[in-house]
Amino acid sequence: QVSLVESGGGLVQPGGSLRLSCVVSGGTFSRYVMGWFRQAPEKKREFVAAISGPGDRPYYANSVRGRFTISRDNAKNTVYLQMDSLNAEDTAIYYCNTDPFAVVAGKEYDYWGQGTQVTVSS
Repeated sequence: QVSLVESGGGLVQPGGSLRLSCVVSGGTFSRYVMGWFRQAPEKKREFVAAISGPGDRPYYANSVRGRFTISRDNAKNTVYLQMDSLNAEDTAIYYCNTDPFAVVAGKEYDYWGQGTQVTVSS
């Protein structure tokens, strides 16, 4: 069983930055393609970014490309999401995930963590 713990969220003004972290326990972290998703009030959970196991291939949703950067440290079993130029539409609970491409394809995921709240407001 895998356990995911997200952190780093908070309240930030438009144009500001935050760096999210997700620590993974269980399984072999380096084998996982890691991803970030977010869920805003009254909306479905949506894909944000993903990164290959070695960390050499990132993928981004169009809505965040150029503003967000995903990275990972396999020695720390941690994936990060650096978020810059934040705007109100980025307000959501952010979750990490160990099988993002399958989830995007419609597969049910059983190991969502508690997420971390990001609120962008002036």
